[in-house]
Amino acid sequence: MATYLRIALIIVSVVLTALVMLQSKGGGLGSMFGSDGSVYQTRRGMEKTMYNMTIVFSIVFLLISLLTVMVGG
Repeated sequence: MATYLRIALIIVSVVLTALVMLQSKGGGLGSMFGSDGSVYQTRRGMEKTMYNMTIVFSIVFLLISLLTVMVGG
């Protein structure tokens, strides 16, 4: 079972990394830390879906990580 959890953890981490990388808009280092020049921007459409998927996958990553530690002991 621990092997399946580790495989699931690797898959979720790759998907989570891809989601985070796809959300970056600009290529500069300043935009990575949130200084893209806008004061407030509403997420719509695909951007909102990716944002929500990032939250869900981060929660799944946390739960699988904790479960892996408990099972693997």
